Amino acid sequence: MFAAATLEILVTMALALTRALLGPTVYDRVLAVNTFGTKTVLLIAVLGFLAGRPDFLDISLVYALINFIGTIAVLKFLKFGDLGTHGEEPEADS
Repeated sequence: MFAAATLEILVTMALALTRALLGPTVYDRVLAVNTFGTKTVLLIAVLGFLAGRPDFLDISLVYALINFIGTIAVLKFLKFGDLGTHGEEPEADS
């Protein structure tokens, strides 16, 4: 049963990768890469369960956090053109 789930996750990862390569807009591509990352988290968790290694769940949670932060960073870069702050610098009290 978990082998079938692994196969289905791999199929959906292939579909997400296809959308990431062929997406009509950049936002479709970002969403597809985010979906691919989420499916990777699921794949790591299922493979850890199949291998009897519960520490893989910790690895998948760290990967999920990195995926989330990376997606936010890419979307901020696409909106503002850089990852820094926009606006005036605070004045120094001298």
